[in-house]
Amino acid sequence: MRELEVNGQRVSVHEYGAPSASATSLLLIHGAGHDHGVWDEIAAGLAAAGEHVFAPDLPAHGGSSGTPLASIEAMADWVLALANALDLEAFRVGGHSMGSLVALAIAAAAPQRVQGLYLVGTSAPMPVSPFLLEAAHTEPERAWALINKFSFAPAEVLGEGRRLALATANLARMQQQGGPALGADLAACNDWQAGLAAAGQVRCPTLLVCGELDRMTPAESAQPLLAALQAGACPAHLIVLARCGHAMMQEAPDALIQALRGQA
Repeated sequence: MRELEVNGQRVSVHEYGAPSASATSLLLIHGAGHDHGVWDEIAAGLAAAGEHVFAPDLPAHGGSSGTPLASIEAMADWVLALANALDLEAFRVGGHSMGSLVALAIAAAAPQRVQGLYLVGTSAPMPVSPFLLEAAHTEPERAWALINKFSFAPAEVLGEGRRLALATANLARMQQQGGPALGADLAACNDWQAGLAAAGQVRCPTLLVCGELDRMTPAESAQPLLAALQAGACPAHLIVLARCGHAMMQEAPDALIQALRGQA
């Protein structure tokens, strides 16, 4: 783990692998109410294959100080400042759910720097139900329960024991971040309406990865974003992971690693 300062605040960044002469480093951005740990298994697998990966905790998440950032644009600006602090002139960037919106905004804002884009569990726009938004601010335990209900494939697919274990770990991670972080994150997702316009500014190869059983960002909801990317100046394609829900990093880590490595 590295600790450094971005915009005068302490930042926790977890590093996997070593710099490679054959590929730029990869920044992986976590989703709403989460931290870098959602990427641990994926980042370790990529590092074992020779990749150099950074997974930061956004402000007020994990080991990073500060307050939650209020917009996707602010998060994108923060990650670009982090890339500067890490001396990454050129890099690749990916994200899950909210993190995919942040990654998309980064690729649109700095097309000369971003050499690859990976959008996992994505859609643009990414509306959040008013009930969940309200619960995140007033009854976070109910919000966490709802997110757990819809994040994973059914028990008939995962098995009762595995689904319970995944949901228990996810609940503990969300509780660690707290209700205010989740509320700010979900509001930022809901408010960002610039995703399709941002797609037109992307210039690098782009991969979208969706889960066949994802009820939060279903594969069909990614189609407008895929079309907007393909209409621009970047090659973009979509992979759907079979029998998998929204939490692909935990449900199907090997399949996701293969997809990110271009082997799916």
